[in-house]
Parts: sequence; C-alpha cells; structure tokens
Amino acid sequence: MSNISDHFNLQAGDFGDSFVWGVSTAAYQIEGAHDIHDKGPSIWDEFSSKKGNTYKNQNGKEACEFYHKYQEDILLMKKMNIKHFRFSLSWSRILPKGIGTISTQGIEFYNNVINFCLKSGLTPWVTLYHWDLPHALEEKGGWTNRDILGWFEDYVTICAKNFGDRVKNWMVLNEPMVFTGAGYFLGVHAPGKKGLRNFLPSVHHAVLCQAAGGRILRNLVSSANIGTTFSCSQITPYRNNRRDHRAADKADAMLNRLFIEPSLGMGYPWETIPVLKQIKPYIMPEDAKRSVFEFDFIGIQNYTREKVRHSFFVPYIKARIIKASRRKVRTTVMDWEVYPPCIYNMIKRFNGYPGVKKIIITENGSAFIDKIEEGTVYDKERLSYLQAYLKQVHKAKREGLKVDGYFVWTFTDNFEWADGYFPRFGLVYVDFKNQQRIVKSSGKWFSAFLGCKKIYL
Repeated sequence: MSNISDHFNLQAGDFGDSFVWGVSTAAYQIEGAHDIHDKGPSIWDEFSSKKGNTYKNQNGKEACEFYHKYQEDILLMKKMNIKHFRFSLSWSRILPKGIGTISTQGIEFYNNVINFCLKSGLTPWVTLYHWDLPHALEEKGGWTNRDILGWFEDYVTICAKNFGDRVKNWMVLNEPMVFTGAGYFLGVHAPGKKGLRNFLPSVHHAVLCQAAGGRILRNLVSSANIGTTFSCSQITPYRNNRRDHRAADKADAMLNRLFIEPSLGMGYPWETIPVLKQIKPYIMPEDAKRSVFEFDFIGIQNYTREKVRHSFFVPYIKARIIKASRRKVRTTVMDWEVYPPCIYNMIKRFNGYPGVKKIIITENGSAFIDKIEEGTVYDKERLSYLQAYLKQVHKAKREGLKVDGYFVWTFTDNFEWADGYFPRFGLVYVDFKNQQRIVKSSGKWFSAFLGCKKIYL
C-alpha cells in the first residue's frame, strides 16, 4: 500500500475557504428517460438515432439513468465530500415542443433534484443550455433562426421563475463554440449541419442569447450568481515561423475569443479572421449593445493544448491542428495531450480581460481506459492528471490570479456525445449493463482531498 498523496502536498483548504469545489454533468449525458411522461425529443435524440453519427450508433436514451437514480447519485456525492453539483436542464423536458405548453412533470423532476440537493447539503449549479435543443425548434431552423432569441428568453424565464427561489448559481450556455462549430459548421455533432451559412448566424444568435439569458436571471432571481462557460485551449504554433504563428493566432481567435469578446463589448475578432465579417448581415441595429452582459463569473473549461500549423488547404483560417498522437506526447483516449501548464496559462489569459470579474474552472478532467479488477477501478492516470492540473490551478491562485472554483468533469462515466460510451471521464465508474456505480481511485482520492485527509490505496 502506498500513500498516493506523498507527491501531492496540497489540500482543498490551501485554495482558500471560499474556493468552490464540485463536479459537472449534463442532462442528455446522464438522465436517460428520453421519452418518459411528455418529454419531447432533442436534437441529440434525433442525431444519435441516425446510423453512423455516433460511436457504435450509441445514444443517450438510457445513459446513467440519473432520472431514476438521482437520489442515489446525490447521496454518493455527499459521501464523497462533494458540496457543489453542476447539472443542466433539458429544455425539451421542460418544454416538450421548445415553446408553448410547459411540462408539469419536467418541472417536478428538476424541483425534486434541486430539493434533494439542498436537503443533502449540496449546492446546485444549473446550466440552462448544454447542447440539447428541442428537435421541434431545430425543425424551425434552430440556432440559425433569429427567432431563437424569443424562444430562449421564454425558456429562461420559465426556469428562473420555477427554480430561482432555491437556485442561485447559474450558467447560461455551455461551450457555445463547440455546439455551433461541431453542430452547425462541421456537422459532427447534433444537429449535423455544415457550412458558413449555418455557422455564422448560429454564432451571432448564441452570443445574443448568452447576454439575454443573463439579463433575465438578473431581473428575476434575487442574489443570483450568474455566469456562462467557454471551452478554451492553449494554442501554440507547431513551428517557430511566421506562417505557423499567424495560423495559431487565427485558431486562437476562433476557439478562444469568438464568444467572450462580444460579451465584453469588444466585438467579433474579424480583424484576425476576415471571413467572420460575413456575419455582418445577421447583425441588427443595437445588437452590439445587446451582446454585452456583466457576468458575475466566467466558467472556463480546459483539458489540453493544441499545436497548430499553417495549411493552405484549410478554408477560411488556413490553420490545421496537429493531433497529439502524431506529436508523440502523453495523451488521453480522446487523443488530447496531457499538458498541465495549459490550465494555468488559460486562467492567466482570461484574467487579462478587464471585464472578467471572477473565473471558475467549470470543467476539467480526462478519459482513460478503466477496468474493474477485483471490484475496484484503479485509474492511476486520471488521478495523476487531476493532481498535476490542480497544482497549476493552485499556482494561479497563489500568484493572485482570479480563480475561485474547480469542477471536475465528470461525476459518473456517461454518454460522451458522438464518442458514445467509450471515453470514460468519471470519478465514478458506471457499468452500463446494470447501472452499478463503483467509485474509482481518483474519486476516492478527490473525496479525501476535499475532506483534507490522506488516503492509502
């Protein structure tokens, strides 16, 4: 037996008494119960039902059955010393057609989850939109249709009025760059649309919705702590030459700047990526002002860094990411490089925006091959990853950078979108044949870390 904390001397208390520790999840990835009561289909129900869109044609119809097992999972969080639980609301569970009639069963389910969190001593952190747009709205154009501003405002209003008396921590959108880029430009995520004609309007409408959602929460929820989350990766030139540096600048503008800068009143970074000027036809008078909202915190979601080189054949940005596996570096099963300094560098980068008041790491984690051996899951690589990245978060905190919380992605293994059930990110192993939960070594360590104890494995 060895003390796995010997090389990691930090405890949760070293980050300060007000530092927030939690786990993050998303509705479609864990809930299951895809058509129970009057829930309507989401774009992910539709996308994953079509052959070839996901790994082994898997879907989230059952996922982790959180809909039926939420009490068990919340009690396990409590047992693991986890005090903050980030989860998202399924728009189509609350509004089966996206607009119109409200589902009383959907409202009741989330009320039950929120109330059980509070009863169990957990603070709920709610994400309003984590990629699962009602399919009925996608049939009307989804994020490409400017009408989504009104649809989204109505949805946020319903959520604020029904849950805002108990939920005080809110995130408006989850990673808009991913759901617009992968879903409306590359077509590899739901709803599977491609091209600039879909991508550009969806970007602008998401920018407007993230600000509109913030304003509604501010007006309707007393003492609200309002944020939104952005995916981010450190972008590094593959070679030290002018063309690779320019390619890295363009990739950085697309992946890291596109959504936060309009919310801060800085506009779109089209001076770096001229093709973004084609978004202008979608911009109405006063939209620049409507895009701005003063968030209480920004959630940044970082896993890795990317190395980028110039590529003449890549349209619009002339930049190509060099896969980690080609660079002979340590990787996760997602083919993401394990590079702990990236999280420090992104904290520092977002601290550079004067309008950012507070930063919370709303996702960080890793997927590796997990195996049950004699009833346990010893995930040494994930444990090492978490410790190495937390050292970098502590470095940022120690230097006085604004970073005030850390949420692990994720609590349980789940449905990882187009990658299906193959990548396992959880602190808790899920046997999807029988829905059994097994706390992994990383989960046992994180529990001890939060409890300021040492653990032997």
